Amino acid sequence: MTQPSPQTTPNQPGQPAKIHPERQRRVKQALTFFTITAWITGVLFLLLITRMIMQYGFDMNVDYLSWVARVHGFAFVAFLMTSLNLGSKARWSAGTWISTALSGVVPFMSFIVENKRRNEVKEKFQLA
Repeated sequence: MTQPSPQTTPNQPGQPAKIHPERQRRVKQALTFFTITAWITGVLFLLLITRMIMQYGFDMNVDYLSWVARVHGFAFVAFLMTSLNLGSKARWSAGTWISTALSGVVPFMSFIVENKRRNEVKEKFQLA
């Protein structure tokens, strides 16, 4: 028999709900992985854009940067997985998850959305 997952419990009327420590730990861990993958994806995306500008805009030989596209692809998949993981633990709506996932395909947007989601999750789950 499995135990129910830790939930929030109200303290007193008008007070914020107390978050179970185990749930806080899980959300904090998911948030850490999400933050790491968002930053890695964002940096690699900017590097990929730079490579493309160098290759197609300035007709430069950038064969030494051929690895960037593949690594960015793997990083983006990891970003999607960590977004889904955090979203399921933080109980995001489908719209929140989709907008977070799409932030990885717009330059600089992964940094902005990562910061926004991190602040939202920290506040909601009372994380330090």
